[in-house]
Amino acid sequence: MISIFKSKPKLSALIPGGFIDIHSHLLPGIDDGSKSLEETETLLRQLKVIGFEKCITTPHTLPEIWENTREGILQKFYETKSQLSESHQPMLHHAASEYMLDDSFIDRLQSEKLLTLKDDLLLIEMSYMNPPLALKDIIFEIQLKGYQPLLAHPERYLFYHPNTKMYATLKDLDVKFQLNLLSTVGYYGPKVAAATDFLLKENFIDFVGSDVHHLKHVGAFENKIMIKSEDQLRSAIERNTYFK
Repeated sequence: MISIFKSKPKLSALIPGGFIDIHSHLLPGIDDGSKSLEETETLLRQLKVIGFEKCITTPHTLPEIWENTREGILQKFYETKSQLSESHQPMLHHAASEYMLDDSFIDRLQSEKLLTLKDDLLLIEMSYMNPPLALKDIIFEIQLKGYQPLLAHPERYLFYHPNTKMYATLKDLDVKFQLNLLSTVGYYGPKVAAATDFLLKENFIDFVGSDVHHLKHVGAFENKIMIKSEDQLRSAIERNTYFK
């Protein structure tokens, strides 16, 4: 008997040739991502097989844990790129950062020129425990400085799962959303996968990223997606062409 249920594709099968990734931790030794140049080479080689052509590196900027600066990130980026094999050098497309919205962020925003993904797009993240108390004010300050906030992996903030209206509130504040691709295969658990489906169904996702830190992340691209909103996911993946 032929099954009436269509099998879900592997995530890797949805990645088009020439894909540009906007969220990765490929710079060695600068945060909790790649630990060495050799690991970076291996990650890039395997990502290239999947269809990744260019990667924007986004190391964490998190005071007292990852004390990264604009100058330090750029120095590590160019140093790493120069040391890579010729076949992988073009894959390191651009250096930005993933900025934690903590108590020190406003001071950084006011005193530094921040590293953006492209033009004014600023990648931000929140604590997984709870959002900043003054989140709306922080977003306003970001926009006042001329940046467009892009929230990394909104599906992973468990405190929003029982209160999905907050997602709509953030979109009303003109916050863009970046989905982690591995959320579609259940890598972070079924609750995150369910939130992923909701955000895609509501057309809240603007762009996608791998958020790759290590080889286990790359390997998970061979898992089948477990979400229903496959068409919306394909559209979100296609929108990453904006960064070329």
